[in-house]
Amino acid sequence: MKYAYFKKNIVPIESAKISIMTHAFNYGTGVFEGIRGYFNEKEKAIYILHLKEHYKRLRNSAKILKINIKETDEELANITIELAKKHDYKEDFYIRPIAYKSSERIGVRLHDLEDDLAIFTAPFGPYLDITKGIKTMVSSWTRIDDNMIPARGKICGAYVNSAFSKTEAMENGYYEALVLTKDGHISEGSAENIFIVRDGILITPPVTENIL
Repeated sequence: MKYAYFKKNIVPIESAKISIMTHAFNYGTGVFEGIRGYFNEKEKAIYILHLKEHYKRLRNSAKILKINIKETDEELANITIELAKKHDYKEDFYIRPIAYKSSERIGVRLHDLEDDLAIFTAPFGPYLDITKGIKTMVSSWTRIDDNMIPARGKICGAYVNSAFSKTEAMENGYYEALVLTKDGHISEGSAENIFIVRDGILITPPVTENIL
């Protein structure tokens, strides 16, 4: 059986449902994290990557959308570990915490709305084949700017921008897209950071280039 954290309880995932009137569903008013869990075949153990740091970033994203996460960092970590234990994964998997505006109301805003948080997991292998190089293209879609939708937050609605770039790349025979800012500078991929190595030093675009 699969489980999720929903409405302050761990429940069968079939019970973790929202209404089609939910504000986040209609307006993208939610924030999320993508946390990886890795199964170590030799030790028969799961290692979850940077759990504390991911939940810190979730809180920072939530502040941008005026979402109040009531669970403490310790509670979030314990819930995540309990979900992983319940599923007893023997493979790599993905953890998706999502904090969202849960009010069933129509109207574009961030204030005077209820907040909630859910967490679910799913098996998930490598996002890209890292054993070889990949074909990439420069996307015709521009990265969202900070004073449009803050790219530094993992905001649900903002990921349409990444979806445009990813689908454009795939439909043109590439695996991934390089996304530029409105000034023509490299920002990031559709779902990953960009690094180059120069003289033995790792270089990545600065925070001013609308990176996550």
